[in-house]
Amino acid sequence: MSEAGRPMDAAQDHPGVIVFPPLLMGGQMVLGLLLEWVRPLPLLPRLAARIAGVVIIAVGAWLARSAKAAMHRVGTNVRPDLPTTALALDGPYTRTRNPLYIAGMTVCLGVACLVNSLWSFVLMIPLALLIHFGVVLREERYLTAKFGDAYRALVARVPRWL
Repeated sequence: MSEAGRPMDAAQDHPGVIVFPPLLMGGQMVLGLLLEWVRPLPLLPRLAARIAGVVIIAVGAWLARSAKAAMHRVGTNVRPDLPTTALALDGPYTRTRNPLYIAGMTVCLGVACLVNSLWSFVLMIPLALLIHFGVVLREERYLTAKFGDAYRALVARVPRWL
């Protein structure tokens, strides 16, 4: 149902993100690895980079698992190209409205550390901009239109990022 109480057209019942977010994140990792292979630019001492990478990836994976579990508990779709059927309000969604994107970017950061690539760190900037403007803002418009005051209340109490 839309905010006006009318059912949304099935063809429009999705946020219209510019690209499937895991593809953006995967693309950032692949491009970073390719650039590192062509022109290595390490950033940290090797052992420190590996330890940091493993720890950061583990944190991102834990956050993603927790966010997906919260979405499954309310019976909504995890994929942003499918309709959202309910708002997740517990677990990591009490601290941020976008834990899955934070988790994905955390994993990308962990991979950048693990492979010790300055290229991958630099590519985090366009990735974050694409996620923010091409995914998150579109999702917010969609969720506001679909859930109205319930989503506005969530926006008022939970930050977009952290």
